[in-house]
Amino acid sequence: MKKLVVLTGAGISAESGISTFRDSGGLWEGHDVMEVASPEGWRKNRELVLDFYNQRRKQALSCEPNAAHLELARLEEHFEVTIVTQNVDNLHEKAGSSKVIHLHGELFKVRSTLDPNLIYDLDGWELKLGDKCEKGSQLRPHIVWFGEMVPMMESAIEHALSADIFAVIGTSLLVYPAAGLIEYTQKDIPKYIIDKQIPAVNPDPMLQKIRQPATIGTVIMAKEIIRKYA
Repeated sequence: MKKLVVLTGAGISAESGISTFRDSGGLWEGHDVMEVASPEGWRKNRELVLDFYNQRRKQALSCEPNAAHLELARLEEHFEVTIVTQNVDNLHEKAGSSKVIHLHGELFKVRSTLDPNLIYDLDGWELKLGDKCEKGSQLRPHIVWFGEMVPMMESAIEHALSADIFAVIGTSLLVYPAAGLIEYTQKDIPKYIIDKQIPAVNPDPMLQKIRQPATIGTVIMAKEIIRKYA
């Protein structure tokens, strides 16, 4: 069974109704992203940050996987599939994908501000001031904020290096280090980029560009790779 590695970004979740901050000039639901997605913002106003992610969770609970998420899950019938996502929602898991690497953290998990190894599933959508870990420190969203390390990047690179097929869906390829993942793939493997707006990338005879929304483009790609490589 060939190994398919897929990098997904905000564009795949947007079609399920998950809001993205890059569509609104650096504002995310009316907030400067640095106020709600940085260690400085957390130090300045914990209550604002907690409320912001509470609202994101509440919104995400009402969203369902779309055709692109579902198609990627179905591809596990034909390939060994690893999803590397920049998204913090759980729509890939809801769709049935069994191997998902979250580069930027997970919305429905929280972690200790004292010990980053203490990570918990959040029951429901609300995290409050005073909610503490077993060591007595305030819990924070399990999100990789601007300026923080991306701990899952090494694992993502290992998967990219061993991919037989690589796809990029719904991301501008502007957010590093994730955008550089395609550079780790073997030069002679088939690669796909699916997005309504595809940025200029290095010429590559093995790269196919599908200028479509994720829900349409992923189905097109799936039919092709099943026919050619399954």
